[in-house]
Amino acid sequence: MPQFAVTPERSKILARIPDYAVELVPLGQTVTVTINDQQVARSEKALLVRETRHEDVYYLPGSDVDMALFTPTEHSTFCPFKGHASYWNLNPGGGLLENIVWSYDSPDTEVAGLRGYLSFYTDRASIVIGP
Repeated sequence: MPQFAVTPERSKILARIPDYAVELVPLGQTVTVTINDQQVARSEKALLVRETRHEDVYYLPGSDVDMALFTPTEHSTFCPFKGHASYWNLNPGGGLLENIVWSYDSPDTEVAGLRGYLSFYTDRASIVIGP
């Protein structure tokens, strides 16, 4: 049985890729995120998100991210398999890094485990796995 129900937003993709999947895998290792040599997050409860036709992405619990460093933005995006994403900027020492972190505040039912987790763009943040 497919993971995702057919909805108007998903129908075209599911017609081409009926077995489209998003897998949330507890990583079981420490994940540290640094941006411009500043540690902004560290977690032992990270998720590895594997999504059909996408690179793997790490998500960290919001409680393990230093949210005092970030400000919410008006930017949002929509994924037919995860829902609406909200974004935050980082303003480190005089420079602004726009929309560098995102989360799904109310993820779709099939990926409800993403609620409360945030992710970082890997081309703009250093993500290190391990001690």
